[in-house]
Amino acid sequence: MPVIRGVSMEGNLDNSMGLEFYDLSHPFGLQKPNWPYFQDVQIERIHYMAKSGVLSQRITTSMHHTTHIDAPAHVIQGTPFMDEVPLPHFFGSGIVISIPKKQWEQIGYDDLEKAAGKLVRPRDVVIVNTGWHEKYEDSEEYFCLSPGFVKSAGDWFVEKKVKVVGHDTQANDHPLATAIGPHRNGPIHPHLAAEYKKWSGGRDWKDDFPDWEPVHRTLFSNGILGIENVGGEIDKVTGRRCTFAMFPWRWERGDGCIIRLVAIADPKGAYRIESGERF
Repeated sequence: MPVIRGVSMEGNLDNSMGLEFYDLSHPFGLQKPNWPYFQDVQIERIHYMAKSGVLSQRITTSMHHTTHIDAPAHVIQGTPFMDEVPLPHFFGSGIVISIPKKQWEQIGYDDLEKAAGKLVRPRDVVIVNTGWHEKYEDSEEYFCLSPGFVKSAGDWFVEKKVKVVGHDTQANDHPLATAIGPHRNGPIHPHLAAEYKKWSGGRDWKDDFPDWEPVHRTLFSNGILGIENVGGEIDKVTGRRCTFAMFPWRWERGDGCIIRLVAIADPKGAYRIESGERF
């Protein structure tokens, strides 16, 4: 067992359960990458060792910071809040698939069908690795120039009866279908209009992305949750079927929640969830 700061603890890959745990989350903390129009995270030590002999901290944060899951109510009025989503939606079997993409490239129905059409099962968790997690930092490149899902991708997830969608990019939609582009409270970065026209060979971003967050709305209206900014050890489980756990806070009227997304494998098939028999 590893010794961490002088304390023996079970390891992610070496433990009494015989399970393998892979953390697919980016770290949370001070000055971590943040969506372009959110207030930065604030962390204060209310008590600390020299003062009180105990450590207690106060955090001010958006719940859409780092690796997090959206509640349907985040985008669609009148749909479930975080505390109203039943627990099975935060646990289950699924796959991590590789769909490498470059700047502003689209992920659509055909990409998903080619990568996972013969692999996905109804009620699966599907995590998409585009390679963009390697660019995760406080940068315009990660948040504004990333690839992303387009409407046909949302249709694919609904058709396959997927339970949860996760990905290593900044939003459940292409960035130019969000407020980063010409939608709702945007554009956050107006200069991207000219850059997109040059990149695309003369097309207007309003023509290529006419709808505001169509994938968010397709997923949420069909009871499919979305995990944004997946990272951590995602490469270690890409191309594998695993069990996933991603429980959020029981936050009343919550619009989303920072999570510790974990992929779990059972190489020996020896671990069993308890039957719940009485003692």
